[in-house]
Amino acid sequence: LKDVTTVYNNDHDNSSGMGVGTDKEYWETFEGRLIDGKGAKGRYVRLYSNGSTEDDQNHYTEVEVFATPAK
Repeated sequence: LKDVTTVYNNDHDNSSGMGVGTDKEYWETFEGRLIDGKGAKGRYVRLYSNGSTEDDQNHYTEVEVFATPAK
């Protein structure tokens, strides 16, 4: 991959093959979780997972992305 901005990566051992991440383990409350894009510019959003702490399935219930038009 080139020209990619990674906003959140908690892959401590590069098991996904996308590079070692420095973010802490993902967790959320019943209200969900906000991950701040910190002004990152982009056209597409990709979510990549490799299972969960419960099983080897990915559990996306809802994903929302809010943005302003790029200048």
